[in-house]
Amino acid sequence: MSRAPRAVVVHRRTELDELLARHGTRGQAEFFLATRGRSLDDVVEQDAALRRALTAVSAAIPLDWRRGNVERADLSRFLFTPEDVVLVVGQDGLVANIAKYLTGQPVVGITPAEPGVLVRHPAAATADLLRVRDSVEPRTMVELTADDGQKLLALNEIYLGHPSHQTARYRLGAERQASSGLLVGTGTGATGWCRSVWQERHSPLRLPAVDERRLVWFVREAWPSPTTGTSLTEGELTTSALTIDVESDHLTAFGDGLENDAVTVTRGQSVTFAPAARAFHLVR
Repeated sequence: MSRAPRAVVVHRRTELDELLARHGTRGQAEFFLATRGRSLDDVVEQDAALRRALTAVSAAIPLDWRRGNVERADLSRFLFTPEDVVLVVGQDGLVANIAKYLTGQPVVGITPAEPGVLVRHPAAATADLLRVRDSVEPRTMVELTADDGQKLLALNEIYLGHPSHQTARYRLGAERQASSGLLVGTGTGATGWCRSVWQERHSPLRLPAVDERRLVWFVREAWPSPTTGTSLTEGELTTSALTIDVESDHLTAFGDGLENDAVTVTRGQSVTFAPAARAFHLVR
C-alpha cells in the first residue's frame, strides 16, 4: 500500500520576525525603521500577507495528506522524502534555496503578493495546483564535483572564489588565473547574477533559456600579470565539463546565495562544473 503524499510548506522568517528578534519590541523596531526613513506599517503588512498565504495554503492541503513545515534556516537539516510535494510560500529566491535538497519532488511556487518568476501562483490556487502536480516544468541545475567527492547543486548559479573576496588563484585549462572568482549559471539563473555579469561586459554569449540543458560561465574581474592570463573568461557547457585546478590555500563554492552551506577546497584540489543529471521540477 502506497503512502499518502506529504505536503511540505517552506517559508522564511519575515522582516518583522527578524526585527522583533533583534530589537525585542515593536516600539523599538518602529524607532529603528524611522531612523532609516521607513515605516513599520509596510513591514507589518508584508508579515500579514505571508501569514494569510500560509493559512490559505494549509487549508487547501487535502485532509488525508501528511504535512510538514520548514523554515529556510532549517533546510539543511530537514529530510525530504520521495512522496513530498513542496509548497514554497514567499519570494523567488526561496524556490532556488530548496533546489539542492530535492531529488525530483514537484515544487509549487506560491506568492503572498505580486507574482515572480518562480513563485507564480496565488495561495487561492493551491488546491488546483495540487491536483495537477504532475504537470511540471523541468529546469536544468548546475553541479560542482570536487575531487574528494564533495558535491554541490544549484538552480541559479554556483560561485567559486575566496571566502573573504580576496584574490582567487587557480588554473583554468592551460591558463593560470587570478580573479574575483567564477560564476557558473543555468537558464533559470540567467535572469539574475549571471545576467548582470553578461550585461556589464557586453558578452556575445547567448544566455540559456530555462528549458535548455546548457550552462554559461564567467570569470569575474580577471587581471593579467607576468604569471596570470585573461584569455579564458567566459564560455558555455553542454556535454563537456569545466575543470578548475585550485592554486589558493582556501576557496569556497556556494549555490543560490546559501553561503552557510558551502563546499571548501584547497590548493592542489580540482573541481568540475557540469549540467546536473538531476532536474528541478517546477509545477506549471
